[in-house]
Amino acid sequence: MEIDSCFKVGFVLRTHGLKGEVTISIDDDAPSDLSGISVVFLEAPNGLAPYFIHSISHQGRKAFVKFEDVDTIGEASKLVRRQIYLQKSARPKSGPTEYYNDELIDFTVSDEVMGPLGTIVNIMQAGANRLFVIDNRGKELLIPVNGPFIVDINKRKKSVTVNLPEGFLDI
Repeated sequence: MEIDSCFKVGFVLRTHGLKGEVTISIDDDAPSDLSGISVVFLEAPNGLAPYFIHSISHQGRKAFVKFEDVDTIGEASKLVRRQIYLQKSARPKSGPTEYYNDELIDFTVSDEVMGPLGTIVNIMQAGANRLFVIDNRGKELLIPVNGPFIVDINKRKKSVTVNLPEGFLDI
């Protein structure tokens, strides 16, 4: 499986019990309920490897998962800290005012006063805040995704309009 056709939903946090179960942490950007999913992809030395879900139970942004053919705590411990991916085609469609982080990569960002700022190259999590990582002619800008900064996200035009406070870019 190619990583470009997938999106990250979380990672394996730790083992759970003695029969091969694991606890996974689900990213804020991912669907919180993975119970309809039968296969996920975990990082492996040569790309992504499929893991079939035998059972799953949710508790907030965590889930307890039993994968097929992972039957011991030793086998489960080999999965700890691995990133978990789903095929993009398996995720629910986002609404007109909703988006997944990877959908905004390469969007153009413009300030209402200053004009074009650059292109989104990544969206990172900094504590409880998500930040747009913007390439501004080789200089990296970080703009909070939440709060009053974001004026409009236009998926059709692949653009984001922001209203930054005076002096924000001087920091």
